[in-house]
Amino acid sequence: MALRIVFCGTPAFAVPSLQRLIADREFDVAGAITQPDRPRGRGQAIQSSPVKKAATAAGIPVYQPEKIKSDEAFEYFRRIAPDAAVIIAYGQIIPQRLIGLPRLGWINLHASLLPKYRGAAPINWAIMNGETRTGLTTMRIDAGLDTGPTLLKYETVIGADETAPQLTQRLAEAGAPLVVETLRKLASGELTPAAQDEPAASWAPPLKKEDGRADWSLPAEQIYARIRGLQPWPGAFTRFRGKTARIWGQPAPADETPEPGTIVVRANGVYVVCGKNSALEIESIQLEGRKPVSAREFANGAHLAPGERFGA
Repeated sequence: MALRIVFCGTPAFAVPSLQRLIADREFDVAGAITQPDRPRGRGQAIQSSPVKKAATAAGIPVYQPEKIKSDEAFEYFRRIAPDAAVIIAYGQIIPQRLIGLPRLGWINLHASLLPKYRGAAPINWAIMNGETRTGLTTMRIDAGLDTGPTLLKYETVIGADETAPQLTQRLAEAGAPLVVETLRKLASGELTPAAQDEPAASWAPPLKKEDGRADWSLPAEQIYARIRGLQPWPGAFTRFRGKTARIWGQPAPADETPEPGTIVVRANGVYVVCGKNSALEIESIQLEGRKPVSAREFANGAHLAPGERFGA
């Protein structure tokens, strides 16, 4: 008999796992739970979540409670009576009275090698902190935030130039077979959940706009890591003549020693002096209220004064 599943998730990261479960005859996806439709984008048009769109396209009933801790949500779960609930980046904390309902528990796919990078933005912080490896963990959720016992893991290298959106897509695809394998082995009794090593835990809090502010006293490699990790939001930015400027670039050899943040125009490019005798070659820049332009277009249009700096 097929394993009865309720799928709980919201963003595109969760979609490959949902689609894999729907396609596999070993599983009966009885319903998909996702966040209510919200205004999104510049026009603030009401939009459905990627999980809702994928579930609807496959003919899976969708439930969108404002609060998962409501009595209505509790009755929904009692009525569906799933063998397991799969939860991936849903966006609400699951109350204790729901955690105990599925006989195999709530299985979470988390985008880090737990206990490292618990929290909302593990992919971003792993890149921003200069990690060279990361991965995925399946776990049974408990009352804490990503603190439950782990089940299976998948490990991978972070590419030297890989951005957060690129790594997110790669991990989303890798997560689908990991979720399936976890459910199969749980159902057959082949998996023993393992407690997390609490002293080794680290955190990946939600991103804030201020996280994107470039600190030019840091080495260029660290600034580049933040440029990659902070895509698509909030992006890396600095100040230029009283306005915000989003920046894209990569580390380059440095032969100048001015103050960090100083803009240096050479025949072969535009550079910003960074800490520890390093430099960031600017590839493109977007001044507040304008379209992105190449570094050379920026320098030509700005008529830079000698020694002019970003962030001043």
